[in-house]
Amino acid sequence: MFRNAPRLLSRAIGYSGSISRGRAMSDLPAAPTVDSAFVDAWKKVTPNIEPPKTPLSFMKPRPPTPSSIPSKITVNFVLPYQSELSAKEVDMVIIPATTGQMGVLPGHVATIAELKPGILSVHEGNEVTKYFISSGFAFIHANSFADIVAVEAVPVDHIDPSLVQKGLAEFTQKLSSASTDLEKAEAQIGVDVHSALNFAITG
Repeated sequence: MFRNAPRLLSRAIGYSGSISRGRAMSDLPAAPTVDSAFVDAWKKVTPNIEPPKTPLSFMKPRPPTPSSIPSKITVNFVLPYQSELSAKEVDMVIIPATTGQMGVLPGHVATIAELKPGILSVHEGNEVTKYFISSGFAFIHANSFADIVAVEAVPVDHIDPSLVQKGLAEFTQKLSSASTDLEKAEAQIGVDVHSALNFAITG
């Protein structure tokens, strides 16, 4: 496998000696694109029927990276069952990444961050909206767009402290009495989530 590495790398190296840039997530075209390879293959097989639309046809073109840093960052915050924020322009968003709390401002470098249980803070002027999220991913684009995808989220002010304490006690008990690796892992996840919930409402 490693014997092919020089040949594969040479394909990515331009004549200038620098690695040629592929289509990055922040450099999607400014105009809608068509999957031309699929369309050509379809027309060879069934020339009399219009080709179906592919996922690429439904993607909105992302604005190009501006030459100067904008004053706002545009946030899309979605859950599997609903959209919490759609193209919301805010001053800053703080996400609970697995590497620690990460503040995202306009002009942030392109980043993909895995999320852990914790508080997502959306700052718009003097107003701060806080959500507790269980897990997910954040995609920070170079053009000051942030796409945040969470498995579950709830506004912090909707959390019932008594239920959090009850759940934390239950999962702590399960962790101490767990006999298999699966039971320990499930109990540890429950402890981690409820500990983060407890911190969200008390810290």
